Amino acid sequence: MKPDFQKQALIPVIVQDYQTKQVLMMAYTNEEAYQKMIESGETWFWSRSRQKLWHKGEESGHFQKVKGMRLDCDQDTLLVFVEQTGNACHTGAYSCFYDEVIPFDDSDIFADLEKQIADRKAHPVEKSYTNYLLDQGLDKVLKKVGEEASEVIIASKNLDKTELLGEIDDLLYHLFVLMNQTDLSLEEVRKKARERHQIEGNKKEFHTRTAD
Repeated sequence: MKPDFQKQALIPVIVQDYQTKQVLMMAYTNEEAYQKMIESGETWFWSRSRQKLWHKGEESGHFQKVKGMRLDCDQDTLLVFVEQTGNACHTGAYSCFYDEVIPFDDSDIFADLEKQIADRKAHPVEKSYTNYLLDQGLDKVLKKVGEEASEVIIASKNLDKTELLGEIDDLLYHLFVLMNQTDLSLEEVRKKARERHQIEGNKKEFHTRTAD
């Protein structure tokens, strides 16, 4: 199964973040660029303005690792799921689609938090609390996770919804720092959650993890 290049020489390509499903950009590919994309595992396009093949990231270093592809029903539009290095847009924005016409919040706050923590590790910021925790190491992070979990329990017992929301948010943040420290990704956590919610044999585990 491949795009129908006999129908049209240039096929539109929609590029999407494989984790957040955020649309990053739209470009065009011809048969040669498509073949290079398949062989290299990275995105290749045909630049209409420069009239030449274009390996995304060849100049900026912001490569796109192909994680999956789908064809539309007419086989003349390609959807590519990628792992984006850096930013997709030449302006420096993560996605090319940042000019809002009708407001719509399609952000994934947890994916954004994961990326922000990873960015702090790669590019430390002075007086950053995240960098402080990362510098202190795993034991400090574990201590904070324990403290925040206790705060969630106390807020729950106090029946204070506003306080509870704040404490849950604090706990989640520190859990994400812990995930970074232990090389666990949000995608791995989501995958495990999907697996556990499909459990049928272990009824005890199933019922302790769902409201069904």
